Formats: sequence, structure tokens, C-alpha cells
Amino acid sequence: MNSGNIDTKNKKDAGDKLRVAREKLGLTQAEVAKKAKMTVNYYAMIERGEVNLTFDKIQSIVQALKLKITIS
Repeated sequence: MNSGNIDTKNKKDAGDKLRVAREKLGLTQAEVAKKAKMTVNYYAMIERGEVNLTFDKIQSIVQALKLKITIS
């Protein structure tokens, strides 16, 4: 049965995509973390794929990076 958790590879892939988007905007992890209302350490863990994200956290980051969420 699927527990609803994203597997490690997908978390790492998502973190890599967030890092690339952040770097394209010329933002630091600290700037994104502040806009997303989280600590820089937590945001860094997200980029490294080390945490399970809630939809609310994803939404905060997406808004900070001015991205769109696509679910397929």
C-alpha cells in the first residue's frame, strides 16, 4: 500500500528543480526561505531532498519562486 510519501529519489529530484529555479532567479537559500516563511536550514534540507514536504510548504516555496504547480 502506498503511504503517500514521496520516495527519496523524487524528493531529491524535486529539491534539485527548486535549486535550479532559485539560482535562475539569482536568489539565495536565505532569500527564498524568508519569502516562504521557513528557516534557511529547513529550506536547504528541502533542496537536498531530506524532508517530507506538506502541500502548504510546497505552495509557499512555489509562490516565493514564482513557479506553477503541475500535477499529472
